[in-house]
Amino acid sequence: MLTHGELSLGDYWVAIRRHWVMVLILAVIGAPIGYAVSKFLPNRYESTTLVLVQGPTVPTDFVKPVDTTGINARLASMQQEILSRTRLEPIIRQYGLYASEVDKASMDDLVERLQKAIEVTPVQPMAETRTNDLPGFFVNVTLDNPRTAQAVCTAVTSMFIEENLRLRERQSGDTTQFMSEQLASAKAQLDEQDAKLAAFQSRYMGALPDQEMTNLNILNGLTSQLDATMQGLSNAQQDKSVAESSLSQQLASWHASQTGQTPLTMQEQLIQLQNELADLRTRYTDDYPDVVKVKATIADLQKQIAKNNAQTQATTTTDETQDDPYEPVAVRRLRAQIRSDNQIIAERTKEQDRLRNKIKLYEERMQLSPEVELQYKELTRGHSMALQSYNDLQQKVTDSVMATELEHRQEGEQFRVLDPANLPDTPSFPNRPLFAFGGFAGGLALGVGLTFILERRDTAVRTEKDVEFALKLPVIAMVPVVGSLAEGKPQTKAGLFLANPRTGTDA
Repeated sequence: MLTHGELSLGDYWVAIRRHWVMVLILAVIGAPIGYAVSKFLPNRYESTTLVLVQGPTVPTDFVKPVDTTGINARLASMQQEILSRTRLEPIIRQYGLYASEVDKASMDDLVERLQKAIEVTPVQPMAETRTNDLPGFFVNVTLDNPRTAQAVCTAVTSMFIEENLRLRERQSGDTTQFMSEQLASAKAQLDEQDAKLAAFQSRYMGALPDQEMTNLNILNGLTSQLDATMQGLSNAQQDKSVAESSLSQQLASWHASQTGQTPLTMQEQLIQLQNELADLRTRYTDDYPDVVKVKATIADLQKQIAKNNAQTQATTTTDETQDDPYEPVAVRRLRAQIRSDNQIIAERTKEQDRLRNKIKLYEERMQLSPEVELQYKELTRGHSMALQSYNDLQQKVTDSVMATELEHRQEGEQFRVLDPANLPDTPSFPNRPLFAFGGFAGGLALGVGLTFILERRDTAVRTEKDVEFALKLPVIAMVPVVGSLAEGKPQTKAGLFLANPRTGTDA
């Protein structure tokens, strides 16, 4: 094939048909060669365990789980923990893995090989389940011994289950401890707020905002009582004045009857002298002797009346608490009435002072009410926040304790082995039928490749493109040569008609 240009699909097919025997032989030989190669490769056995994620036995509406981490994230974290050197090195030593290479390779290399031999794959959830939930996962262990693979798979699965329990219990315990510490701190803050509020209430007792209406009602009642007390005091003072006036008159009359002269006669004389003086002044001046004489007599008489009144008043005030058995009955009754009035006045005066002090106290409380209300709101706001925080933390501690107890009883979310580690009876690697098929495919590919290499090196002229490429002349037509019918063989030679590049005639 001389054509070095672009080949068509037909050219490829013709080339393969021309060398089909070689392609078939290489493909047939490749299959047993691939199978033979698989015989020399070491066998690998895969043991598989299916672990299901079982939800908590108690609904989450009753006991809220402490661990809110998704199962996917927790499984990834546990996988990193379990596949670490700390966990895998004891397994290598316990089961004697890679015994022939312990002295040749480092432990890190052996651990890395075992990590590659362990594969954890999650179970894909069904379409109708929640995407955040993981139904379970597979643990696959591939080793050169089936029983060792089964034992290691069982051990790794147990490590996952134990690590899950340990992780959830530790997280629940740590959460409970942390929440308990926060609860103690919140209780201390609440106690401090209680102390501040109690001290404030004790200091401003009676002036608190919720007592404002009560204080107003009490103030109105005290004002009414004060008015009634003042009215009673005024009445008692009037009664005392009337009784004292009557007592003075009675005593004056009684003393006058004993001396033969009564204030009434002296008063009448004074009135007559005053009338006489007025009459004289209508006729004379003040320097007239009769006028001067009458004025002097009036002055003496007034002095005598004032003296008698002073004696009567002194007698009344000094003897009002004492009854003279020789005094008239009316005088003694008046003295008893005055004593009663004095007692009433003293009580009413004391009651009046008490009511005024209380009114002053409640008025001061009413004046302090706005400022006290502002401070009280700040204290109650802080107390309410501290109380709410304490109640929330107490509820969370209760939930955490219940969740921790649930984990201790192994009734929370846990891993359950559905299919234990199996004992593989056939190796998972190498897959000999697959190797045989691979040998067949490789031989077929090799045959096709050799075919195209041979075609590239072949200089025979078979097609119009080969003629044009070799002679650099266009082909006008190709006439096949027909052989004898008796020979029974088709002829492959053909006559060519080429165009002369000089004359343009056929050659």
